[in-house]
Amino acid sequence: MIVIQADLGEAVDELNRCFAELVDQARTQLGHLFDPADYPTSVSDLFACSWDFPSVTPPAYLRTVNPELYEQECQRVQAKFAEAVELAEQTFAEELSQLVGHLAERLSGSVDGKPKVFRDSAISNLNEFFERFQHLSIGSNDDLDQLVENARQIISGVDPQDLRDRSSMRDRMARSLTEVETSLDALITDRPRRNIIRGPR
Repeated sequence: MIVIQADLGEAVDELNRCFAELVDQARTQLGHLFDPADYPTSVSDLFACSWDFPSVTPPAYLRTVNPELYEQECQRVQAKFAEAVELAEQTFAEELSQLVGHLAERLSGSVDGKPKVFRDSAISNLNEFFERFQHLSIGSNDDLDQLVENARQIISGVDPQDLRDRSSMRDRMARSLTEVETSLDALITDRPRRNIIRGPR
């Protein structure tokens, strides 16, 4: 984390050195639509990386000394865990939606009368996602678990070359993936993502 923090600092410094030039480019490209108020004078304070190691249990002595405060601390810790779980679920849902949406778009329709080109990585990236999801998910969201399983079943055992050679298979898979994407979008919309950036309390 210290190395990452240092790398971020160097990248921000480099961006800050080039920022005036980038703003000038935007002024040229946007013309009368350019608004100086849209751009900060410096980006140095806009990026940061920090971490801490919070205790996951309230101090035991509070139970005896101040039961009310102990209960408040218990609720605070539970709320933080709940928020972390929700953020993880939203991240998984958004990533899966992007992956299935991209593959469905590549499998749908044609360009100049020919099927759209897609790379094998469009499927291998999904398989990698399924492995990570199985390893990291805590099974807290049945709807998300089911949608992940649906997507897994759709591409299970599929050979990319078969998709290129068989238009009926492409169309069927595109429709199935689009249904999963639609359900994921509804799931994401129903559970707004919380802001991960927290200021001091």
